[in-house]
Amino acid sequence: MSNIAIITARGGSKRIPRKNIKYFLGKPIIAYSIETAIKSGLFDYILVSTDDDEIAEISKQYGAKVPFMRSKQNSDDFSGTADVILEVLNDLQKTGKQFDNACCIYPTAPFITKENLSDAYQLLMHKKLDSVFPICAFSYPIQRALKIDDSKTIMVWPENINKRSQDLPATYHDAGQFYWMNVNTFLKKKKLFTNETGSIILNELQVQDIDNETDWKLAEMKYELLQSIK
Repeated sequence: MSNIAIITARGGSKRIPRKNIKYFLGKPIIAYSIETAIKSGLFDYILVSTDDDEIAEISKQYGAKVPFMRSKQNSDDFSGTADVILEVLNDLQKTGKQFDNACCIYPTAPFITKENLSDAYQLLMHKKLDSVFPICAFSYPIQRALKIDDSKTIMVWPENINKRSQDLPATYHDAGQFYWMNVNTFLKKKKLFTNETGSIILNELQVQDIDNETDWKLAEMKYELLQSIK
């Protein structure tokens, strides 16, 4: 089996400027994704897809390959992850490089571990799934969610108002770290999430969405805590 890691890191970022190479506890945040991919030993090729020269240079310094720059078409705010992966795989095929499995890794995923990458890969292989990605349980039941309507607070699903939290089924969200996929299936379906998608479950300490400066500080605190309890 031949595997490729594709780290998606475009240059534009409005909420956190230069987010993908901003220093996270001493080094560019993208370095964590590259170094973990290398340490995992799972990949024959580790590539960064970017439209930014500085990101490309830093990625190479940490051991990734940047054989070509991302097209303008897939570098704006509306470009989907699947579109970027398709572009990379198609461009590589033109050079004679083909892979059985691919793992799309986000550049702002410092909590990614080689163990989680391996567990997800094993699930992909053993269950012959289309794709596998990490998820995390919502800390509060979404079935008891609230919304504001005309200045009044109401339940989204009022039928759950008297149900105990422990009686409601657990619900999960994407951990936002990586997505393993079977390349042939992905090229046919062009989707990361199909009816044959599986997942591994992470705990809240291993997951942090990083969309603003507060998120960034929380991520650094969580990361340092995780390091202290290893």
